[in-house]
Amino acid sequence: MGEKFKSGFVTIIGRPNVGKSTLMNRLIGQKIAITSNKPQTTRNRIQTVYTEPGRGQIVFVDTPGIHKAKNKLGEYMVNVAERTLNEVDVVLWLVEPGNFIGAGEQHIIEQLQKVKTPVILVINKVDTVEKDKVLEYIDTYRKVYDFAEIIPTSALRGNNMEDVTESIFKYLNPGPQFYDEDTVTDQPERAICAEIIREKALHALNDEVPHGIAVSIERMHERNGKAGSIMDIDATIVCERDSHKGIVIGKQGAMLKKIGTNARFEMERLLDTKVNLKLWVKVKKDWRDNDFLIKNFGYRDENQ
Repeated sequence: MGEKFKSGFVTIIGRPNVGKSTLMNRLIGQKIAITSNKPQTTRNRIQTVYTEPGRGQIVFVDTPGIHKAKNKLGEYMVNVAERTLNEVDVVLWLVEPGNFIGAGEQHIIEQLQKVKTPVILVINKVDTVEKDKVLEYIDTYRKVYDFAEIIPTSALRGNNMEDVTESIFKYLNPGPQFYDEDTVTDQPERAICAEIIREKALHALNDEVPHGIAVSIERMHERNGKAGSIMDIDATIVCERDSHKGIVIGKQGAMLKKIGTNARFEMERLLDTKVNLKLWVKVKKDWRDNDFLIKNFGYRDENQ
C-alpha cells in the first residue's frame, strides 16, 4: 500500500471574518458552515470531514473567532476556540494579507505560544492585493512566530487549496479512518437547518440585530404528500429586544418572508426534498448573558 493511511484533527482559527468558514467549505467541497460578512457568524464547533481514499482523513473543527468577549455567549465562544488548540494535531491560522499585526493577531500569537501543536499560517484573500506584496506579508508574519508552513490562498476563489491539504497531511500521523468516506459533517440536519435560517437572517438584516439572534427548530417532521415527501419545519427566531422583533418581521412580514424563502431554498438542496417552513419570532431579553438560554439554543460547552 506504500504510504500509511494518515488521520487527525485540524482546527481553523483566526479573528472573526477572515474567511474561516469559507475556507472549510471550500476544502470539503460543499457548504456546511454558514458564511456572512458579519463577525461572530460561527458560534459552535462544527466538525467536517475530508477523506482522500487510500491516503488519509482530515477532521476539521471550525471554531468561533478568537476575540475579546463582551458577554457570556462571547466568553463561551472564546473558551471553545482557545481550548481546541490543545486538542488537535494541526492548527490552521487564517489571517488577511497585510504588514500590520494588530491587537487581535497579537492575542492569537500569545495563545499559540502556549501550545506545541504545529501551526500552518494561511494568508487568505490574496486575490485582493498586488502579487508582489504577498512575499512582504509572508516575511512580516515569519518574524513573529515559528510557523510549520505559510501558504497564501484565496478561499473565495479556491486558489491553493491543494497546498493546504498537502501541508496538513505532512503533519498528520498514521491513524484510523474515523468516519466513512461519504461523511462530510457530524452535524445533525436539525442543527444545519437552524444555522441556514440564521445565515439568511444575517444576510438580510442590518448590523445590530444579527448578533442578538438565535434560531431554534421546534419541529421537523417528514410526511408524504401527493407529489412525494415533504419536510415540515417549524422554527423560531429569537431576538433580544422588542424593537428587533419588528425589524426581523419587517413591514407586513416582508423581511421574515424573505428570510424564510431564502432558507427554504437552501434546505431543499440540503435535504433533497420539498420543505414547508414556518417561522416565528420571539423576544428573550438579554439571552446572550443567560447561561440557561445559551445552552437551550445549542451552545453547549462540552467541558461543563
